[in-house]
Amino acid sequence: MAQPTIATLTQRYQPEELLDSFAYMNALLALTAQRQQPIVHYWQLPTTVILGLLDQQLPALSAGLTQLKKTGYQVLLRNSGGLAVVADTGVLNVSLFLPAQRDTYSIEAAYQLMTRYVQAVWPTLPIVAGEIKQSYCPGDYDLSINGQKIAGMSQRRTANALVIMLYISINGDQDQRSQLIQAFYTTSLAGQLDDRFPQVDPAVMTTVADQLNQPLTVDQAIARFNQILAQHGAVDPNQLPQLIEEPEFQAHLTHAYHDMQRRQQRLHQ
Repeated sequence: MAQPTIATLTQRYQPEELLDSFAYMNALLALTAQRQQPIVHYWQLPTTVILGLLDQQLPALSAGLTQLKKTGYQVLLRNSGGLAVVADTGVLNVSLFLPAQRDTYSIEAAYQLMTRYVQAVWPTLPIVAGEIKQSYCPGDYDLSINGQKIAGMSQRRTANALVIMLYISINGDQDQRSQLIQAFYTTSLAGQLDDRFPQVDPAVMTTVADQLNQPLTVDQAIARFNQILAQHGAVDPNQLPQLIEEPEFQAHLTHAYHDMQRRQQRLHQ
């Protein structure tokens, strides 16, 4: 059986394009189902805190949001569960889209697929999956090295496609990112105890560059991800930039963008 062509798209969003990130995710999910073709979307946001749906239940959320904005961070409420994560120029998001029926991959199998992908990118690092409880946005499929988290994952599914979304800290000041989220939860909880939200310890998070003990750029990381992809099919970086200009895709994107706009209003209720 012939290997598939894997379409890739790399985007670095500007501050005014904040909502495009997750709007593209929804539109690319529809495109994956339509074309029955795997897609890998590499994307980055400028200094942003991406909140999960659960964060809306913080008792003093407005105070936490004010604090984040004072430190120069934008805030985005994503359309999936989980908790707050940081995006900046040292953090890479890798979204792996697969044409699949709902029973093609179990939730666990999909996470294992992304885990193996990341392990193959850096085979010299002892990357394992498992919850790092005092990290920000802890989950069963955190990726860590010697107990320090480098990445987290989430999924979205439709009837005919799924996306496994990974954020991975490539370089930069991970202590500062962790302290930012630590302070956000301290302020937003306003002295209340709620074990649904993490007590973030900066010591349990790190970056790939720190673990390699050498400089690593996001572009170098993307090149490594593409090298591994090329073992599973032809990697085509030219197809998607043309497809996303087509009227049908733009209609999906506009609809998804308006959904994201409406979602953001919940932060100000």
